[in-house]
Formats: sequence, C-alpha cells, structure tokens
Amino acid sequence: MLQPKRQLSDTERKRRDQVWDIMSAALAAVDPAQAIKQNVRLEGDSLQIGQRSYDLSGYERIFVAGGGKAGSPMIAAIEETLGQRITAGLVNVKHGYLPPEAADVQRVEIVEAGHPTPDEAGRRGAERMVEMLDQAPGGLTEKDLVICLISGGGSALMTLPQPTISLADVQALTGTLLRCGATINEINAVRKHISRIKGGQLARLIHPAQVVSLILSDVVGNPLDVIASGPTVPDTTTFAQAYGLLEKYHLLDKVPASIIEHLAAGVAGKIAETPKEGDPVFATVYNLIVGSNEIAARAALNRARESGFNTQLLSTYVEGEAREVAKVLAAVAKEMAQSGQPIPRPACLVVGGETTVTITGEGKGGRNQEIALAAALAIEGWEDVMVVTLATDGTDGPTDAAGGVATGETVAWARELGLDPEEYLANNDSYHFLKALGELIVTGPTNTNVNDLAFVFAF
Repeated sequence: MLQPKRQLSDTERKRRDQVWDIMSAALAAVDPAQAIKQNVRLEGDSLQIGQRSYDLSGYERIFVAGGGKAGSPMIAAIEETLGQRITAGLVNVKHGYLPPEAADVQRVEIVEAGHPTPDEAGRRGAERMVEMLDQAPGGLTEKDLVICLISGGGSALMTLPQPTISLADVQALTGTLLRCGATINEINAVRKHISRIKGGQLARLIHPAQVVSLILSDVVGNPLDVIASGPTVPDTTTFAQAYGLLEKYHLLDKVPASIIEHLAAGVAGKIAETPKEGDPVFATVYNLIVGSNEIAARAALNRARESGFNTQLLSTYVEGEAREVAKVLAAVAKEMAQSGQPIPRPACLVVGGETTVTITGEGKGGRNQEIALAAALAIEGWEDVMVVTLATDGTDGPTDAAGGVATGETVAWARELGLDPEEYLANNDSYHFLKALGELIVTGPTNTNVNDLAFVFAF
C-alpha cells in the first residue's frame, strides 16, 4: 500500500489504493513463472518453445544454465515442465531472491550471488556452470539440449572474468561504471570484453549442442545482445568500442590496469573478438524473449482503464539523466491537469525505460527515487497530480526501496518538517528524503525484472 506518514483524506487514500493496484497488475503480467509456462509446453516427447518444436526423443541430455534476478521462478517453471528429463542444471540468482516455490526445485542448483556488485559466490557459480557444460561426459554434442534462463542482473550474477583479470578488479570496474553515468548498453559492452561467457561466448562454449535461451528483458528496446550481456547472442560491440567508452568517461586512469591491458590487447588484435553475426556457433541457438517492459506497461494500462482512467503509453524507450526525465514527466502531469492533453482527466500515462544517475553527492538512493524527488520539486503546488516510479525488480539502486511517490504537496510537507528537497537532490539522497515522508515504495524482491515504470496521474 502507498500510505505516507501524513494524514490522508478518503479521496487521497482511494487514489493511492488504485495506484497500488495498477502497479501490482504490471508486476503480475511479467511473473517469470507464468512467462515460461506461456511459452514452453510439453506434449509427450514434443517440447514446444515459442514457434519452435523440439522432439526430445532425439536428445540424450537436457541441461539448464543461466543467471538473473528472475531465475528462481523461471527454474521452478521449467523444472515443473520437464521434471526428470533434466540431466543437470545451475543458475545464479541474486541473494534473497528465492520465492517459496524454489524449495521444490530438485534438478537445478540455485546459487545465490551478489548484485549489482559481483561477488565470489557468483564467480564460482558461473565457473561451476561452465564446468558442468564443458566437462559433460563425452562432451556436448548435437544430441544435447541446453536451456538457458536469462534475466536482468545476469551481467553481474554471471561474472566469470578472463584469467588475467581478478574478481576484485571486476568489482572495482563495476563500481566505477555505475557511478559515471554510463548507460547499461555501454556498461555491458565493457563487461562482454573482459568475460569468458558474455557476448555470445557461452554459445561458443556450448556449440554444437542445441541452445534455447528464454529471456526476460530488462533493457530498453529489448536488444538481445545487451540483456545480461548477451551470453548466447551475437555481439554487436568490439574491443575498440569497449576501450573507447572508458576513454569517453575519462576512466582509463580509474579502472584496474589488468582491464586496460586486456582491452588494449583486444584492440591490437592479440585476443580473439567475441563471436559476431554469422558465426556458425549461432546456427543452433534460439533466443526468445518471454517477458518485457512493454508487457508490464500494457497490463498497467488495462488495469487503469478498468479503474476508470483514460490511459496512454507514452514510450518504453525512455533513457537519460533521472532528474531531467523527472522534469519531462512533471511537465506531462501539468499539461494533463491544465489542458487535458495528451489525455483528459482522470488520466494515467505510463512510461517505461531505464534512466541513469550521475553521482556527485554522498547520499543514498536509486534512479527511480531520484526521479520522484526531482518530480516533486517540479510539480510543487499543483493539485490532483502524482508521479510514481517503480523498479520492477523491487530494488532501486543499492536500497531496499523500489521507487517513490511525488505529489503537488510533497515539497510543502517536507519543508514543514524542516527538510530541504534541493539539498537532498544535490546530495543524491532521495532515499532518506522519501523515507522521512513515508513516500518510498517498498515491495520486497518481486522475482521479476523488466526495467522501470513511471506512472503519471492527473485525477
């Protein structure tokens, strides 16, 4: 429920209940287990996955591998479908992201690991996953089927650096990249070129076995090579681009020397590139997106219409600096309240994507919370408008919150409590600002991950 620390009128309470219901519908629509069940069906020996059919009588072994925040329910669903047909499996998931149904999983090992900063548990889990596939008795052949379960967070959770690069160096790189304002596409271009399995290299390892990757997308536009750094997808980036990104953000003297040396060797042609489009290793790979930001957004719109709102999906491609995006969302809220454009009141406009935060302060928060705080400043004094932000995985940045709520009264109420919203924003301390008001959204782990959603209301 969305209940701040101040007293609410009956009307305000009803509105917040509606907002919570709309958000809940969005999350339910991208439940990972249901996404698997809707796309994977077994009838006798015929396994139907998306638009393809696999005759299991022609396969000797079935392995399950992968990683991501949504891994546990995906594993439970695939094991419910295939049961004893699974030979072995191992999937890395985020610490604490084990739903009750994970207790029933028997054929696939679930390894809890660190995110967004990779840890030794994740490195070791990825290493054991590779050993499971690489050292299968007799080696993998055309008669083996490997099902990869991929979801957001997989880049950090499946960390397996090149032999010359330590986990500590990857951790240092991750922290630097997350603070510099780089997009996830840029971050993953670097990650792919210091990894043993990202950027299509897992597909190369598994070849010639048949590979099916079931993917829950957490990247704007659903680019397959970016989601979890595309372990079974042709890589569209190069060593030169990865090195260039470190130059772009002036990081060459801020990241470990082992990483700079590895990327430089790749640029010089001393290290083989990641596999690209047309590489024969992808001839036996089928990548299928089973859940996305758009699916969640449209489910939210459907529930909002059922609740009496006029609705519109503005975009699922929103990127940029969080506080700047907040100004745009606030402008849309004002326009709907003032002129009824682009949709008249009662209005619910939904936006999807993933913003970034360039950290200059020492506070605590995440991109969604920063949007909420910046939006609160932009809609100060406006009646009957609200901006709500949500990280669909339930974790916004390094916090226990998923997002925040901003209304036209938020800033005035904060000032009454002696809080200066401009100071909190300058210090990137949106978490403590919203917490003091009771305007954090706390869902706990949702066990899904399809980017962020923002809801703009004019009641």
